[in-house]
Amino acid sequence: MSTLEFIPLHPTFVAEARGVDLRQAQDEATLTALHAAMDRYGVLVFREQPLTDAEQLAFAQAWDGNLHTKTGISALTQSRLGNEALTDISNVDENGDPLDSSDRRRVYGLANQLWHTDASFENPPGRYSLLSARVIPPVPADTEFADTRAAWDALSPTEQARLLPLTAHHSIAHSREILGFSFSAEERERLHGNPQPLVRYSKVTGRRALYLAAHASHLLEMPVAEGRLLLRDLMTHATAAPFVYRHVWQDRDLVIWDNRTTMHRARPFDDKHHRRELRRVTTLDIERA
Repeated sequence: MSTLEFIPLHPTFVAEARGVDLRQAQDEATLTALHAAMDRYGVLVFREQPLTDAEQLAFAQAWDGNLHTKTGISALTQSRLGNEALTDISNVDENGDPLDSSDRRRVYGLANQLWHTDASFENPPGRYSLLSARVIPPVPADTEFADTRAAWDALSPTEQARLLPLTAHHSIAHSREILGFSFSAEERERLHGNPQPLVRYSKVTGRRALYLAAHASHLLEMPVAEGRLLLRDLMTHATAAPFVYRHVWQDRDLVIWDNRTTMHRARPFDDKHHRRELRRVTTLDIERA
Protein backbone atom coordinates (compact mmCIF):
# COMPACT_ATOMS: atom_id res chain seq x y z
CA MET A 1 0.00 0.00 0.00
CA SER A 2 1.19 3.51 -0.79
CA THR A 3 1.89 5.96 2.04
CA LEU A 4 -1.33 7.89 1.69
CA GLU A 5 -1.83 11.30 3.26
CA PHE A 6 -4.91 13.51 3.08
CA ILE A 7 -4.55 17.28 3.50
CA PRO A 8 -7.85 19.13 4.10
CA LEU A 9 -8.50 21.99 1.65
CA HIS A 10 -11.79 23.25 3.12
CA PRO A 11 -13.32 23.37 6.62
CA THR A 12 -16.09 20.84 5.88
CA PHE A 13 -15.01 18.76 2.86
CA VAL A 14 -12.30 18.31 0.16
CA ALA A 15 -8.78 17.01 0.71
CA GLU A 16 -5.64 16.67 -1.37
CA ALA A 17 -4.47 13.06 -1.53
CA ARG A 18 -0.70 12.60 -1.51
CA GLY A 19 1.59 9.61 -1.77
CA VAL A 20 -0.18 7.62 -4.47
CA ASP A 21 0.27 7.06 -8.20
CA LEU A 22 -3.19 6.07 -9.41
CA ARG A 23 -1.69 4.20 -12.35
CA GLN A 24 -0.32 1.72 -9.79
CA ALA A 25 -3.18 1.83 -7.26
CA GLN A 26 -4.52 -1.69 -7.61
CA ASP A 27 -3.96 -3.23 -4.15
CA GLU A 28 -6.96 -3.68 -1.88
CA ALA A 29 -5.53 -1.65 1.01
CA THR A 30 -5.03 1.46 -1.14
CA LEU A 31 -8.42 1.16 -2.82
CA THR A 32 -10.13 0.72 0.57
CA ALA A 33 -8.29 3.74 2.01
CA LEU A 34 -9.44 5.88 -0.93
CA HIS A 35 -13.05 4.79 -0.38
CA ALA A 36 -12.79 5.75 3.30
CA ALA A 37 -11.35 9.14 2.36
CA MET A 38 -14.17 9.74 -0.10
CA ASP A 39 -16.69 8.97 2.64
CA ARG A 40 -14.94 11.51 4.86
CA TYR A 41 -14.21 14.34 2.39
CA GLY A 42 -16.55 13.93 -0.59
CA VAL A 43 -13.94 15.42 -2.96
CA LEU A 44 -10.31 14.30 -3.39
CA VAL A 45 -7.67 16.20 -5.35
CA PHE A 46 -4.70 14.30 -6.81
CA ARG A 47 -1.79 16.24 -8.30
CA GLU A 48 0.67 14.99 -10.92
CA GLN A 49 -1.39 12.09 -12.26
CA PRO A 50 -0.35 11.75 -15.96
CA LEU A 51 -3.08 9.26 -16.84
CA THR A 52 -3.84 7.99 -20.30
CA ASP A 53 -7.46 7.31 -21.21
CA ALA A 54 -6.92 3.58 -20.71
CA GLU A 55 -5.27 4.11 -17.31
CA GLN A 56 -8.07 6.37 -16.11
CA LEU A 57 -10.68 3.81 -17.14
CA ALA A 58 -8.70 0.96 -15.57
CA PHE A 59 -8.33 2.73 -12.22
CA ALA A 60 -12.03 3.69 -12.07
CA GLN A 61 -13.07 0.14 -12.83
CA ALA A 62 -10.66 -1.42 -10.33
CA TRP A 63 -11.68 1.05 -7.64
CA ASP A 64 -15.45 1.23 -8.01
CA GLY A 65 -16.62 -1.29 -10.57
CA ASN A 66 -19.18 -0.52 -13.25
CA LEU A 67 -18.92 2.63 -15.36
CA HIS A 68 -21.65 4.90 -16.74
CA THR A 69 -21.95 4.95 -20.52
CA LYS A 70 -25.30 6.74 -20.93
CA THR A 71 -24.18 10.35 -20.76
CA GLY A 72 -26.51 13.10 -21.92
CA ILE A 73 -24.35 14.19 -24.84
CA SER A 74 -24.48 10.64 -26.26
CA ALA A 75 -28.09 11.35 -27.25
CA LEU A 76 -26.80 14.04 -29.61
CA THR A 77 -23.49 12.78 -30.99
CA GLN A 78 -20.88 10.06 -30.73
CA SER A 79 -17.83 10.77 -28.58
CA ARG A 80 -14.68 11.72 -30.48
CA LEU A 81 -12.81 9.60 -27.91
CA GLY A 82 -14.33 6.34 -29.14
CA ASN A 83 -15.53 5.11 -25.73
CA GLU A 84 -18.87 6.16 -24.24
CA ALA A 85 -17.57 5.48 -20.71
CA LEU A 86 -15.08 8.33 -21.23
CA THR A 87 -16.86 11.68 -21.31
CA ASP A 88 -15.17 14.42 -23.31
CA ILE A 89 -15.25 17.57 -21.15
CA SER A 90 -13.62 19.88 -23.64
CA ASN A 91 -14.25 22.76 -26.01
CA VAL A 92 -12.56 21.29 -29.09
CA ASP A 93 -13.68 19.44 -32.20
CA GLU A 94 -12.28 16.28 -33.81
CA ASN A 95 -9.26 18.26 -35.09
CA GLY A 96 -8.45 19.75 -31.69
CA ASP A 97 -9.66 23.24 -32.62
CA PRO A 98 -11.99 25.30 -30.38
CA LEU A 99 -15.63 24.70 -31.20
CA ASP A 100 -17.46 27.40 -33.10
CA SER A 101 -19.73 29.56 -30.94
CA SER A 102 -22.83 28.18 -32.65
CA ASP A 103 -21.76 24.51 -32.53
CA ARG A 104 -24.46 22.46 -30.80
CA ARG A 105 -21.85 20.65 -28.71
CA ARG A 106 -20.54 23.94 -27.33
CA VAL A 107 -24.01 25.30 -26.54
CA TYR A 108 -24.92 22.00 -24.85
CA GLY A 109 -21.73 22.09 -22.79
CA LEU A 110 -22.41 25.60 -21.50
CA ALA A 111 -24.93 24.08 -19.10
CA ASN A 112 -21.99 22.59 -17.18
CA GLN A 113 -21.73 26.08 -15.71
CA LEU A 114 -24.98 25.38 -13.83
CA TRP A 115 -24.76 23.62 -10.47
CA HIS A 116 -25.32 19.93 -11.10
CA THR A 117 -24.49 16.37 -10.10
CA ASP A 118 -23.46 13.84 -12.76
CA ALA A 119 -25.95 11.33 -14.15
CA SER A 120 -28.69 12.07 -11.59
CA PHE A 121 -31.10 11.79 -14.54
CA GLU A 122 -30.20 8.12 -15.06
CA ASN A 123 -31.19 4.95 -13.19
CA PRO A 124 -28.90 4.02 -11.56
CA PRO A 125 -27.42 7.50 -11.17
CA GLY A 126 -23.73 8.36 -10.88
CA ARG A 127 -21.74 7.63 -7.75
CA TYR A 128 -18.18 8.89 -8.22
CA SER A 129 -16.84 11.08 -11.03
CA LEU A 130 -13.14 11.12 -11.89
CA LEU A 131 -12.04 14.15 -13.93
CA SER A 132 -8.56 14.21 -15.44
CA ALA A 133 -6.93 17.42 -16.70
CA ARG A 134 -5.18 16.95 -20.05
CA VAL A 135 -4.96 20.50 -21.49
CA ILE A 136 -5.31 23.48 -19.14
CA PRO A 137 -5.66 26.97 -20.67
CA PRO A 138 -3.42 29.89 -19.62
CA VAL A 139 -6.48 31.67 -18.17
CA PRO A 140 -8.57 30.72 -15.11
CA ALA A 141 -10.97 27.87 -15.93
CA ASP A 142 -11.87 26.64 -12.49
CA THR A 143 -14.47 24.22 -11.11
CA GLU A 144 -16.51 24.84 -7.97
CA PHE A 145 -17.85 22.18 -5.62
CA ALA A 146 -20.62 22.51 -3.02
CA ASP A 147 -20.91 20.38 0.13
CA THR A 148 -24.54 19.23 0.26
CA ARG A 149 -24.01 17.31 3.53
CA ALA A 150 -22.97 20.48 5.34
CA ALA A 151 -25.86 22.29 3.66
CA TRP A 152 -28.27 19.66 5.01
CA ASP A 153 -26.77 19.88 8.50
CA ALA A 154 -27.31 23.67 8.48
CA LEU A 155 -31.08 23.33 7.98
CA SER A 156 -33.43 23.48 10.94
CA PRO A 157 -34.97 20.21 12.20
CA THR A 158 -38.37 21.45 11.03
CA GLU A 159 -37.10 22.08 7.50
CA GLN A 160 -35.29 18.74 7.43
CA ALA A 161 -38.49 16.91 8.38
CA ARG A 162 -40.35 18.72 5.62
CA LEU A 163 -37.82 17.71 2.96
CA LEU A 164 -37.23 14.06 3.89
CA PRO A 165 -40.24 12.56 2.05
CA LEU A 166 -39.84 14.58 -1.16
CA THR A 167 -38.82 13.29 -4.61
CA ALA A 168 -37.42 15.32 -7.51
CA HIS A 169 -37.60 14.41 -11.18
CA HIS A 170 -34.20 14.85 -12.84
CA SER A 171 -33.78 15.43 -16.56
CA ILE A 172 -30.71 16.64 -18.43
CA ALA A 173 -33.06 18.05 -21.06
CA HIS A 174 -34.46 20.36 -18.36
CA SER A 175 -31.06 21.74 -17.38
CA ARG A 176 -30.16 22.44 -21.02
CA GLU A 177 -33.49 24.06 -21.78
CA ILE A 178 -32.89 26.52 -18.94
CA LEU A 179 -30.27 28.06 -21.24
CA GLY A 180 -32.45 27.87 -24.35
CA PHE A 181 -31.10 24.64 -25.86
CA SER A 182 -33.62 22.93 -28.17
CA PHE A 183 -34.11 19.17 -28.51
CA SER A 184 -35.85 17.17 -31.18
CA ALA A 185 -38.76 14.95 -30.15
CA GLU A 186 -36.51 11.89 -30.54
CA GLU A 187 -33.78 13.41 -28.36
CA ARG A 188 -36.28 14.38 -25.68
CA GLU A 189 -37.60 10.82 -25.62
CA ARG A 190 -34.09 9.48 -25.06
CA LEU A 191 -33.53 12.02 -22.27
CA HIS A 192 -36.78 11.46 -20.37
CA GLY A 193 -35.04 11.45 -16.98
CA ASN A 194 -35.74 9.70 -13.67
CA PRO A 195 -37.03 10.46 -10.15
CA GLN A 196 -34.55 10.71 -7.27
CA PRO A 197 -34.94 11.32 -3.53
CA LEU A 198 -34.42 14.95 -2.54
CA VAL A 199 -32.43 13.79 0.49
CA ARG A 200 -29.89 10.96 0.36
CA TYR A 201 -28.72 8.89 3.32
CA SER A 202 -25.43 6.98 3.66
CA LYS A 203 -25.41 3.79 5.72
CA VAL A 204 -21.62 4.07 5.86
CA THR A 205 -21.33 7.57 7.33
CA GLY A 206 -24.77 7.93 8.90
CA ARG A 207 -25.07 11.36 7.25
CA ARG A 208 -27.70 12.86 5.00
CA ALA A 209 -27.20 15.16 2.01
CA LEU A 210 -29.40 17.28 -0.20
CA TYR A 211 -29.53 15.71 -3.67
CA LEU A 212 -29.88 18.76 -5.87
CA ALA A 213 -29.00 19.76 -9.41
CA ALA A 214 -29.98 21.98 -12.30
CA HIS A 215 -31.32 18.68 -13.68
CA ALA A 216 -34.08 18.67 -11.02
CA SER A 217 -37.14 19.91 -12.90
CA HIS A 218 -39.88 19.56 -10.29
CA LEU A 219 -40.93 17.84 -7.07
CA LEU A 220 -43.40 14.99 -7.52
CA GLU A 221 -45.29 15.70 -4.30
CA MET A 222 -45.93 19.40 -5.01
CA PRO A 223 -47.42 21.60 -7.73
CA VAL A 224 -44.75 22.42 -10.30
CA ALA A 225 -44.45 26.13 -9.48
CA GLU A 226 -44.23 25.59 -5.71
CA GLY A 227 -41.77 22.76 -6.11
CA ARG A 228 -39.51 24.79 -8.38
CA LEU A 229 -39.50 27.67 -5.90
CA LEU A 230 -38.46 25.29 -3.14
CA LEU A 231 -35.73 23.76 -5.32
CA ARG A 232 -34.49 27.26 -6.16
CA ASP A 233 -34.30 28.21 -2.48
CA LEU A 234 -32.47 24.99 -1.60
CA MET A 235 -29.96 25.47 -4.43
CA THR A 236 -29.25 28.99 -3.18
CA HIS A 237 -28.78 27.68 0.35
CA ALA A 238 -26.56 24.74 -0.64
CA THR A 239 -24.24 26.89 -2.76
CA ALA A 240 -23.66 29.63 -0.19
CA ALA A 241 -20.00 30.56 0.28
CA PRO A 242 -19.35 28.50 3.46
CA PHE A 243 -20.24 25.31 1.57
CA VAL A 244 -18.19 25.96 -1.60
CA TYR A 245 -14.64 25.01 -2.63
CA ARG A 246 -13.10 26.41 -5.84
CA HIS A 247 -10.58 24.17 -7.58
CA VAL A 248 -7.87 25.88 -9.61
CA TRP A 249 -6.78 23.31 -12.18
CA GLN A 250 -3.16 22.38 -12.74
CA ASP A 251 -1.86 20.23 -15.56
CA ARG A 252 -2.25 16.49 -14.79
CA ASP A 253 -4.67 16.99 -11.90
CA LEU A 254 -7.24 14.31 -11.21
CA VAL A 255 -10.24 15.23 -9.05
CA ILE A 256 -12.71 12.66 -7.74
CA TRP A 257 -16.04 13.64 -6.20
CA ASP A 258 -19.05 11.89 -4.72
CA ASN A 259 -22.13 12.90 -6.69
CA ARG A 260 -24.37 11.86 -3.80
CA THR A 261 -22.92 14.45 -1.39
CA THR A 262 -21.74 17.31 -3.62
CA MET A 263 -22.69 19.51 -6.54
CA HIS A 264 -20.26 21.12 -8.95
CA ARG A 265 -20.13 23.62 -11.79
CA ALA A 266 -17.58 24.82 -14.33
CA ARG A 267 -16.66 28.49 -14.29
CA PRO A 268 -16.63 30.46 -17.56
CA PHE A 269 -13.45 31.22 -19.49
CA ASP A 270 -12.51 32.43 -22.96
CA ASP A 271 -13.31 29.14 -24.70
CA LYS A 272 -13.25 30.72 -28.15
CA HIS A 273 -9.49 31.28 -28.04
CA HIS A 274 -8.14 28.74 -25.53
CA ARG A 275 -8.28 24.95 -25.52
CA ARG A 276 -9.40 23.13 -22.39
CA GLU A 277 -9.51 19.33 -22.41
CA LEU A 278 -10.52 17.06 -19.57
CA ARG A 279 -11.70 13.44 -19.45
CA ARG A 280 -14.41 12.27 -17.06
CA VAL A 281 -15.33 8.77 -15.96
CA THR A 282 -18.40 8.25 -13.76
CA THR A 283 -19.22 5.07 -11.85
CA LEU A 284 -22.68 3.59 -11.32
CA ASP A 285 -24.33 4.03 -7.94
CA ILE A 286 -25.00 0.36 -7.28
CA GLU A 287 -24.12 -1.93 -4.38
CA ARG A 288 -20.50 -3.06 -4.48
CA ALA A 289 -19.81 -6.78 -4.22
